[in-house]
Amino acid sequence: MNKYKIELLNKLSNILSGKMSPVRTMPAVEKLFNTYLETEKVTFVIWDNNNMRLKDFVKNTEIGNTEGSSNQINYAYTNFAVNKGEKFYFNESEFKRNIDSSDISGITELIGEKNYIIYPLISNGEVFGLINFITTKKDFDKKYFEIINISSMLISGAIINYILNEQMEISLNFYKAMKDIAKIIESQYELSYIIPLIGEMIDRFISSHLIYIFIYKNNNFELIWPNACKDERIHKQLQKLTKNSEYILSKDNKIGIFPIENEESLLGAIVAYSNIEKLSEKNIDYLLQLTRQSGLTIQRANSYAEVLKYATLDALTGLNNRRQFEIRLKQEVANSKRNKISLCCMMLDVDYFKKVNDTYGHAAGDCVLKKVSDIIKSEIREYDIACRYGGEEFFIILPQTNIKEASFVAQRLRKVIEKTKINIEEANVNNTSHINITVSIGVCAYNESMEPYELAQKADKALYKAKASGRNRVIIV
Repeated sequence: MNKYKIELLNKLSNILSGKMSPVRTMPAVEKLFNTYLETEKVTFVIWDNNNMRLKDFVKNTEIGNTEGSSNQINYAYTNFAVNKGEKFYFNESEFKRNIDSSDISGITELIGEKNYIIYPLISNGEVFGLINFITTKKDFDKKYFEIINISSMLISGAIINYILNEQMEISLNFYKAMKDIAKIIESQYELSYIIPLIGEMIDRFISSHLIYIFIYKNNNFELIWPNACKDERIHKQLQKLTKNSEYILSKDNKIGIFPIENEESLLGAIVAYSNIEKLSEKNIDYLLQLTRQSGLTIQRANSYAEVLKYATLDALTGLNNRRQFEIRLKQEVANSKRNKISLCCMMLDVDYFKKVNDTYGHAAGDCVLKKVSDIIKSEIREYDIACRYGGEEFFIILPQTNIKEASFVAQRLRKVIEKTKINIEEANVNNTSHINITVSIGVCAYNESMEPYELAQKADKALYKAKASGRNRVIIV
């Protein structure tokens, strides 16, 4: 039996010291017990301080009415907490963990068709969970329970390490999310881009709940991210939100409404929703802090947008912005008309850009826009005028250029972009570091009867035809 005991404990130590996740480690431990201790099922249960309940450590679900009786498990855990884990349970009867020979006779009298053995999990003298063994074994001796006792101590240490590592990772992810939200304003100022970025960051962190972001406009809450919210309870809860409101929780604690505000007004709300999981106190605290940081970022973006109304460059790409495009287009049209020189305009759009954002995230979308902008700058002349018009749309004004030359430039741009592998590593997308995209381009030439806006509209129509014709092509009108 001693050799048998050493063999089991050696294998258990090897499994627990490995680098596998709990989802793989604990089933391996269960299989080991099934082989050596003739168990049928082993459940590892821990106390969840966030939700104040017992949960299955592997499945991460609340202990329900499963085989082995949830009432018995709850009862055993309560008593373990009181007696500091000095006892264990065999078929609902209590025995000393340091079992002696006299206890074996008492255990023998309790043996049934199925036997339930519950041992505490202990760390620093405090019980934090238990192991529930189910077995049809008919004979037990002292060494059998000694093996379980030693095994439970080894497993306690391994589970605590898992929990501490997970808590450390959560803390690191939380501060990373806070930092990332604060940094958004360095590259973006348009709310249509900022809100999805914030939503994705919070959604990754609060993974047990769906995240919605609303902006408060004209005395109404407008959903900005994601595309739809059909639960009427959320809309009803939002109507209760006012300036200086505390956060609002539904009666079942599964919906949380967290106001986004600045010193003067209500800017919007972040909503966490689940039809299964309750919001824990820890998650509520995280969401409060993330919402405050989001409020600061949105407010700075609003202020920055006001300043940039009078600026000339797009913050993300470094190209001329939309306002500057309109100014330069008027100037070039006037110059072409006055000096009777050729002028062309092209409009470029990234194909399936929404799919890039939906698949890889908005940070990856930003990488695409910046790379496309860099290619545009490298492929046009110094006096050509490239502008980011909005979203994934770009205009390029080509002074002193006829339609044939403009078509050549457009085709060259299209081919270079199609062949370029775009690095999206900074977007932290699992298993994807580079992607390929294509663009559609519409090209047109100016004639003296046109107003500046008509030249832009003509390029836009050509682009529409390029996309309608299958994308990744140049259309000239």
